[in-house]
Amino acid sequence: MKFVDEATIDVAAGDGGNGCASFRHEKYKEFGGPDGGDGGRGGNIYAVADASLNTLVDFRYTRRFEAHRGEHGKGSDMFGVKGDDIVLKMPVGTIIADAETGEVLHELLQPGEQIIIAKGGDGGFGNMHYKSSTNRAPRQKTMGWPGDRKTLRLELKVLADVGLLGMPNAGKSTLISAISNARPKIADYPFTTLHPNLGVVRVAPEKSFVVADVPGLIEGASEGAGLGHQFLRHLQRTRLLLHLVDVAPFDDGVDPVAQAKAIVAELKKFDPKLHEKPRWLVLNKLDMVPAEEREALVKDFVKRLKYKGPVFEISALTREGCEMLVQKVYEHIAKVHQAQQAPVDIDPRFVNAPDAG
Repeated sequence: MKFVDEATIDVAAGDGGNGCASFRHEKYKEFGGPDGGDGGRGGNIYAVADASLNTLVDFRYTRRFEAHRGEHGKGSDMFGVKGDDIVLKMPVGTIIADAETGEVLHELLQPGEQIIIAKGGDGGFGNMHYKSSTNRAPRQKTMGWPGDRKTLRLELKVLADVGLLGMPNAGKSTLISAISNARPKIADYPFTTLHPNLGVVRVAPEKSFVVADVPGLIEGASEGAGLGHQFLRHLQRTRLLLHLVDVAPFDDGVDPVAQAKAIVAELKKFDPKLHEKPRWLVLNKLDMVPAEEREALVKDFVKRLKYKGPVFEISALTREGCEMLVQKVYEHIAKVHQAQQAPVDIDPRFVNAPDAG
């Protein structure tokens, strides 16, 4: 399925039903009094986070959603039936924003999380609502209130613990297929990855983390060059970045150090916070380097890059060094997760549930 991470939709909640002005007319009921019921509430539109979805493609083809209006009130004390609600299933990680103002209204961050994105209008009051000791024959009634109408912009940022970044053909797809259950397309030409791939890495029966592979970046990606600029946002929610570099000798004179510096510069241009995330250097394709030359090659690369963080030497193809990398990544993710377990205030917008009315 084609990966779609942006969509614009129009939502219209149901209008409330009108109240009824009616009087009881029955035999032997000389003073029947008012019996006009209230109108029913209009249908709400909900968004629910569905863990089985990974794309917004459904909202590319159906862009308008209208909930039913509430029924009007009737005589004989009959209230109008509320309008049917609509539930829109969206991937976990979807950001819902007002298309006109750009204001972020909601973020679906937990599977099963449900929020109201358009509230139905309340029903109008019937004349029985106005009955009192001083107003025994009220003729007042009110119209139903209109439901919310909005144009919303949906944007998906995948939820992953670890993000892979690097130039095209750095070996990201090979690595994610070697350490996880993901099976992305792998070929010997650039831009084989056209959309993000998610994989679950199992370290032990109850120990795992999620890794995301995004299309390869090139210089100028933050301004729109290549494919990766469309998917840099998916790295913003990760807890760790693995910067893969192909250190195998190039026949065309391309300097891998210059390419690595270009990737770091693109991150900083796109989002300074993304640039500040923990980023580990992973030197890949060492199986293509003679064993006696590896140590000198790695030292020279790190020195010229002026990199101070952790360095891992691997071959994604032969899986050499991958086990140690996975273990260290899990240890880091576990520490970050433990540090984030402190109690936090929950935004009430994220815990709305359908009412029973």
